[in-house]
Amino acid sequence: MSWGTWHDFWSMGGQGLYVWGSYAVTLAVIVTEICVLLVKRKSILEHLGRLSRLSRRKPAPRPQ
Repeated sequence: MSWGTWHDFWSMGGQGLYVWGSYAVTLAVIVTEICVLLVKRKSILEHLGRLSRLSRRKPAPRPQ
């Protein structure tokens, strides 16, 4: 395809809404996935930090 103007490019022969809408949805899904992964990573690192701190504490004395 060849486009003579920017308007022709953006309208994509009458299919622009579908084409650019598809790109927008795909971008939104990718950005959402990245945000979810970052939040989960932070949560996992915090959990591992708590476990590490707990494992370094001295054990409580055993009752005799």
